[in-house]
Amino acid sequence: MALPRLKYHLLALAVVAVWGVTFVCTKVLINAGMEPAGIFTIRFILAYLGIWVFSLVRSGRTKIWSANWKDELVFLMLGVTGGSFYFLTENTALAYTQAANVAFLVSATPLLTILFTLVYKRFGKSRFARGLEEVRVGLPLIGGTILALTGMAMVIFDGTRLQLSVKGDLLAVGAALCWAFYSQFMGQMARDYGAVFATRKVFFYGLVTILPFLGNCTGSFSTAVLGQPEVYLNLLFLGLIASLACFIGWNLAMDKLGNVSATNYVYLNPVFTLITAMIFLGERMTPLAAIGCAAILAGVVWSGKSQSR
Repeated sequence: MALPRLKYHLLALAVVAVWGVTFVCTKVLINAGMEPAGIFTIRFILAYLGIWVFSLVRSGRTKIWSANWKDELVFLMLGVTGGSFYFLTENTALAYTQAANVAFLVSATPLLTILFTLVYKRFGKSRFARGLEEVRVGLPLIGGTILALTGMAMVIFDGTRLQLSVKGDLLAVGAALCWAFYSQFMGQMARDYGAVFATRKVFFYGLVTILPFLGNCTGSFSTAVLGQPEVYLNLLFLGLIASLACFIGWNLAMDKLGNVSATNYVYLNPVFTLITAMIFLGERMTPLAAIGCAAILAGVVWSGKSQSR
């Protein structure tokens, strides 16, 4: 692995590590009385304000609109699939099932991304299809995927954390579908407009499209809830680190590595969620879960050999 690409692999790994922590943070906020839509709204308001400050400090001025209305519609779609609907389904799932279960199901995203990429490369004719990775269906892809899935099953379904909820699980699968769809287009938009501009547009349209869901979110904006240290500290982490910094980093990684190679790191989400739960929620890592963590990492490395730019 060449050194210039290595730093983007490390960036993708760091982003996924932070995002693995967010499942526990969001669960804490829900337990404190916040609603899923309200958590997303405050999180993205902080991120949106932060990215405007970052853009203005860096360049002094920044453009508002994309080059044409078609690209603006693409950003709207990305704001829905990578913003409002993704987090609404994920956050709502956390209200019905365990954080580790949601992390496991959302980690189906790489498989869905590969499937979408294979179909879109076959039938798509736009610049987005040309910008996607070439995926070779062979032993590395199949074997690495099976190994990573086996590892995730060992981590989550080891008999100590399994609590199934059909509604929560289906919502988590919906989140995975949203993110896989987002991955098909965001890399190309980041190449065309830059990671900062593209990320800012996603934040904006995410906030616009969440507005219809805020009718019953009075608890999320009450001073009694927001005044709790565990609430505002988690919100600051989610908004400024997990959203502002990590979205820019992730979009940059997808640009440099490709949509499939970057998304493969999502397989590691349950590992970081479990580690966080051990530290803050007192959960223990069983020997089976430890073996599963190693299997996930090996599967990510192996399946990555099936992609080329």
